[in-house]
Amino acid sequence: MRGKFVLTAFVVFGFVLAGCNTVAGMGKDVSRAGNAITNAADK
Repeated sequence: MRGKFVLTAFVVFGFVLAGCNTVAGMGKDVSRAGNAITNAADK
């Protein structure tokens, strides 16, 4: 079970990194994800 989770996390992380063209782009993506989590928590 844990092995599947780790594998899935690596695959998702790989797709996220592939979608970011630059370090700045990755920073923006991480910032947006953080904002989405914060906004969801505020509701």
